[in-house]
Amino acid sequence: MTGGPARSGAARTAPVRTGPVVRTALAARTALARGSRRERAADALLWLVLCAPGVVEYVAGPPQEGPAPVLPYLTVPVLALAVLVCRTAPLLSLYLAVGLAFVASPELFSGAAVLPLLATGYLVGRRMRQAPPALVSFGMVAALGLLVTWRADEQLWSWFTLVLTLVFNVALPWLVGRYVRQHAELVATGWELAERMEREQQLAADRVRLRERSRIAGDMHDTLGHELSLLALRAGALEVAPDLDPRHREAAEGLRAAAVTATETLHDIIGVLRDGDAAGGGGQPDERLAGVDIADLVDRAAASGLPVELRREGQPVPLPPLAERALHRVVQESLTNAAKHAPGGAVTVELRQSPDATEVSVVSERPAGDPPPRGTSGGNGLIGLRERVRLSGGVMRDGPVALPDSPAGSGYEVRVRLPHEHAHVASGTVPTEVVTPASAPSESSLRRESAERKERRRLRQVFLVPLALTSALAVAMTVFAFVQSNRSVLPAADYDRMRVGQDERDVFGLLPTMQTDEQPGPHVAPGPPGSRCRYYRMDDGPDPVRVYRLCFGGGRLVAKDAVRTGS
Repeated sequence: MTGGPARSGAARTAPVRTGPVVRTALAARTALARGSRRERAADALLWLVLCAPGVVEYVAGPPQEGPAPVLPYLTVPVLALAVLVCRTAPLLSLYLAVGLAFVASPELFSGAAVLPLLATGYLVGRRMRQAPPALVSFGMVAALGLLVTWRADEQLWSWFTLVLTLVFNVALPWLVGRYVRQHAELVATGWELAERMEREQQLAADRVRLRERSRIAGDMHDTLGHELSLLALRAGALEVAPDLDPRHREAAEGLRAAAVTATETLHDIIGVLRDGDAAGGGGQPDERLAGVDIADLVDRAAASGLPVELRREGQPVPLPPLAERALHRVVQESLTNAAKHAPGGAVTVELRQSPDATEVSVVSERPAGDPPPRGTSGGNGLIGLRERVRLSGGVMRDGPVALPDSPAGSGYEVRVRLPHEHAHVASGTVPTEVVTPASAPSESSLRRESAERKERRRLRQVFLVPLALTSALAVAMTVFAFVQSNRSVLPAADYDRMRVGQDERDVFGLLPTMQTDEQPGPHVAPGPPGSRCRYYRMDDGPDPVRVYRLCFGGGRLVAKDAVRTGS
């Protein structure tokens, strides 16, 4: 009971197959619905221009021997439909124009069909991105023309004329349209790349602004944080001084608390300024650090009450500003962390310099009874240090370390190794033997070069493809003419054996495989009414003066004679 309704529902939802006429009507309706007023006006003007040759030819009077009388009545509506669908289905408009040209002439060559073929061929190339459908269509038209020529028992020269017309009236405008399309795409790509470059410049400006904010944050963290930590350390030392009266001790305690609060506030402000960028602008040198030595940092920290010792090995080696600043920041940040997270613990700074590299190590001992050190809160200082060292070409390692000689038995170490060669490269002072590799081309330049190559290829195709096709067709016509001149000779003995009234099949047994394309002159009387005539050469000369004419009717040979050719 449930099977019937299900089948009927399926029948209602089954897709309906549409034929060419229905698809053409749908394309026309879509074109009318989508087209703007300006596009409709342009299409109407195009339709008038395409119809003009056919209307003029009809008004001037039909020729004595020409297309069927129905052609003038088909030209206007068929071209109207072709123009109507040329925007939504340009290939369909080409089919309509080619069909109209076939009705006018099997060779596609007529005055009324020239403009429609040129226009529709151009529009197909201009409005269709894919080339294979058009190429397949051209091949189908050529094959259809060959079939029509064979069924009409016409000479192969008619098909050669069709191919030439197809090349110059359809394929050449199609190539021009594709070139125009490619040029328009190149211009659009250029404007798109210009807009993208403008956006990239804005993004680069934003990155520079954020980097500057991060650099300021790093400077504030490194400089002010260090000073505030030393200030808190001095206030703590003053607070525990035995000869200080209670009133001054209370003031020192408030000073220490204020320094700690200022350090925490500074940390919060730095988090806002960094805005997610932990690099800290390590690539910009700080002129305020010029002339400041690591020994000065150690002396200032020792004067503030921090138990710190400096050990140096090797001869001093001059470093570029970027590398010197990185080492200065490492020592400064390490001393700040030691004063903040391990107060009272001994700190050892070791600086080792050799001709190949400079190494610095800052080890802070953990006071007895204190928890293991965890570095700075948030880790922004160490993150900034790693980035500075990386930009200088060095390597930084930090973490807990075992100290057997210390009371707590452990501490925290920050170690940096900076090779001198990488430091010179990072600072921009590249030695003469170092060759800087060329930068890779950008994506925009690659896209522009690809579009330019396509445009040049389309331009070459506009000239070379018709030339190549025409040359190939000329070679084929030459070969065909040579073969025809040899295969269309009727020997005189065979001609004499033929008798009027003889059966057509018996006569065909004596005929050559091909006919000649030479036709009788205008003064030669036509063959018998209702007969069809065939023409054959008397010899294989280049320009025959006379040819044999054999006329058949009713299955028999009705006439035979030799007629003059040409005018």
